[in-house]
Amino acid sequence: MATRSGSSSRTCVGKYELGRTLGEGTFAKVKFARHLETGENVAIKILDKEKVLKHKMIDQIKREISTMKLIIHPNVIRLYEVMASKTKIYIVLEIVTGGELFDKIASRGRLKEDEARKYFQQLINAVDYCHSRGVYHRDLKPENLLLDGNGVLKVSDFGLSALPQQVREDGLLHTTC
Repeated sequence: MATRSGSSSRTCVGKYELGRTLGEGTFAKVKFARHLETGENVAIKILDKEKVLKHKMIDQIKREISTMKLIIHPNVIRLYEVMASKTKIYIVLEIVTGGELFDKIASRGRLKEDEARKYFQQLINAVDYCHSRGVYHRDLKPENLLLDGNGVLKVSDFGLSALPQQVREDGLLHTTC
């Protein structure tokens, strides 16, 4: 799936040219990428299949992808497509350049009430939409609330989310959290 092309040895995944690393976690690396035909900037979450299988995370990854396919909302990170190679899973996502709400609070301290209200309204809109689609995030925290370049809040990281089919007859969720 990932190929090198041209004299400048660009690395491409599908129709995307990979750029700098935006973030790195235990199971994934997130890279900046640009669509070769449209020029659109995206983020690509790259998961190592071996690590995912070794840590029995495949169900969680499948759930995150299934969940994000259901959710198209201005306050939720958008999933564009999923690709795979023999060793990697590539999740193409909307790129968000404003950082985490957590970092904004940590660097500036307490938010002014009108700014906090704006973010809270956007969060409630996103959560209400998710719930109306039968999706429950279950890991909402400032680190999973990103801001785009215009200061619009975007909910991210649906790795611990739950879907309606995981609710049993007793009305309780039966998934790892």
